[in-house]
Amino acid sequence: MRRRNILALLLALTLLLPGCGGARTREGEEARLTILASTYPVYLAARAVTDGVDGVAVERLNTGEVSCLHDYTLTVTDMKKIETADVIALNGADLEEFMEDALAASSALVIDCSEGVSLLENADHVHTEEDGHDHGHYDPHYWMDPGNMAQVVENLYAGLNQADPDHQEQYQNNAQAAAAQLQDFAGSARAALATALEGNGVELSGLVTFHDGFRYFAQFLDVPLLASIEEEEGSEASAKEINEITALVKEYNLPVIFTEVNGSDATANAISRETGCAVAQLTMLMDGPDGGTLSDDYCGGLMENIRVIVNSFAGEEVLA
Repeated sequence: MRRRNILALLLALTLLLPGCGGARTREGEEARLTILASTYPVYLAARAVTDGVDGVAVERLNTGEVSCLHDYTLTVTDMKKIETADVIALNGADLEEFMEDALAASSALVIDCSEGVSLLENADHVHTEEDGHDHGHYDPHYWMDPGNMAQVVENLYAGLNQADPDHQEQYQNNAQAAAAQLQDFAGSARAALATALEGNGVELSGLVTFHDGFRYFAQFLDVPLLASIEEEEGSEASAKEINEITALVKEYNLPVIFTEVNGSDATANAISRETGCAVAQLTMLMDGPDGGTLSDDYCGGLMENIRVIVNSFAGEEVLA
């Protein structure tokens, strides 16, 4: 009940905000169709599918400020965006539980971008409902595989064709171009990884990450994920987990373990002191600049992860 009371208060507050007009298109004109993306990757995909379509504005919630969306609380600004959106594009896979009540009060067309994606079942190490973090049955971080992002693009096209059928051909052309770009990137990224490893004699024995959101990324690269720990900010993994990871680092002679941008690094640093391995950061692409693109901010972010992994295992910059 408390959450519903907070939602009611936010809805009331949005009515008190001064009028500032509707959403604006890229050209600065008032939009005829407003799309609200729940996460940054969905925002980038929506911008690609709507590129060049007159009168369309793509906005996003400010969810990039947290590492775990199960910790996110809608703001008054978020509620105003939800209230005025014509289309709401969700990551899906139970990631947006924080939006359930707001979506129930919205008349917008909702697109679940996880439709048709082969979702992985959640790892054994998840928070429980008793902890206040029920992460659902499936791992929702599927956007970390560009093949899955191509499916996101297809889902957005299908939904926007329903919402705005007069521009079906533009949406279709954009979606086909974006999907082809993502597939091309996937091939070139895997090739770049293989070439860098082989050319420099680097053995990539496996990854240890301090966020459980990199399973799809490791699967995409065909790299073993030896351990994946979901660690909340200000807390540390259990003693058992610390011992297990320390043993893995020593067994596989890992030169590096990885934390997530904006995530906690307390346990990783403790293991680093114990084993001598380095600690490096990977991104889950949860945030980025407004006006971002698939090529620069999505593909570029994944490629930066590959560079960090290769260079960290090599102990020097071998992949520029």
